[in-house]
Amino acid sequence: MIEFAHLEFFLLLPLPLLIIWLAPAYKEKKSSVKVPYFARLVDVTGETPQSGAVLLTRNNIQRLFITLSWLCIVTALAKPEMVGEAIVQQKSARDLMVAVDLSGSMSVEDFTVQNEGLKSNVVVDRLTAVKQVLSEFAKGREHDRLGLILFGDAPYLQAPFTADITTWLALLDESQIGMAGQSTAFGDAIGLSISVFESSATQNRVLIVLTDGNDTASRVPPVEAAKVAAAYKIKIYTIAIGDPTAVGEEKVDLAVLDEISKITGGASFQALNSDELQQVYSEINLLEPQQFDSLSFRPRTSIHHYPIIFIVLLYLCSFSLVNLRFFINDKAEKIKDSQ
Repeated sequence: MIEFAHLEFFLLLPLPLLIIWLAPAYKEKKSSVKVPYFARLVDVTGETPQSGAVLLTRNNIQRLFITLSWLCIVTALAKPEMVGEAIVQQKSARDLMVAVDLSGSMSVEDFTVQNEGLKSNVVVDRLTAVKQVLSEFAKGREHDRLGLILFGDAPYLQAPFTADITTWLALLDESQIGMAGQSTAFGDAIGLSISVFESSATQNRVLIVLTDGNDTASRVPPVEAAKVAAAYKIKIYTIAIGDPTAVGEEKVDLAVLDEISKITGGASFQALNSDELQQVYSEINLLEPQQFDSLSFRPRTSIHHYPIIFIVLLYLCSFSLVNLRFFINDKAEKIKDSQ
């Protein structure tokens, strides 16, 4: 299908007619015969000199050529475009940030995971279990944009929002226990996620926080940070992976985690082993199904140059035919004169 980007240029079509109607024809006065002995010639012939004007006229072929030329110029100005079939693209409508606790308590080996090579269960530290289950979770969110925050004494943005799940998993795999410090800055991690979400255009914002200890290093209390997150429409899911019977810094404050989730409209979970952790991610998948923004567009290809090419070719053909005609007539005259 062909459409015109600037239909208003077709208003110029009657312009030549208006010029012919309103503007007078160009006339040039000159002697009909120019000779150095004009006066003597008049005496000899007895004719009386007259002055006048000659109005040049065009034949039908010239009129047709001018009309086609003007039509092609106006059509090119209107910019015709070839419009293709509609193309629909879908992109994720959700940004999902994952904040992982890297404090020293994550080194406790109390999680059991399945070893595919040995086909048996092995006991691993908490971070290893988190990485394994997070990998499966991320692969199931291939249409979401994922971000990664690691926190200990302070939070650090390990991966900004990206749809490249492979790179995200590689950055997660590089994280090590203690690389962000031994303490737990849970509230500051929420604060960092808020600033990262601010640069995101999507309105579907989800933060998943995994921690196994009490907040001990934040400048902003977690509950206060959650209130700010709620104001920015960020939904927080908290996952406690520590031992609820522990004491000191390793103690998980479940009441605070529950309140954070409640304030932001999320949910709070507790995972004591890898199976429970896997179940938590399954529940989050049900609570937060993937959403998409559909973008539809029709590709347009400009073809405004075709009318110009047509009139140039027509001109070249006409010019060639006229020259060929003069050449044939000239040759015929030379042959006639030679006879």
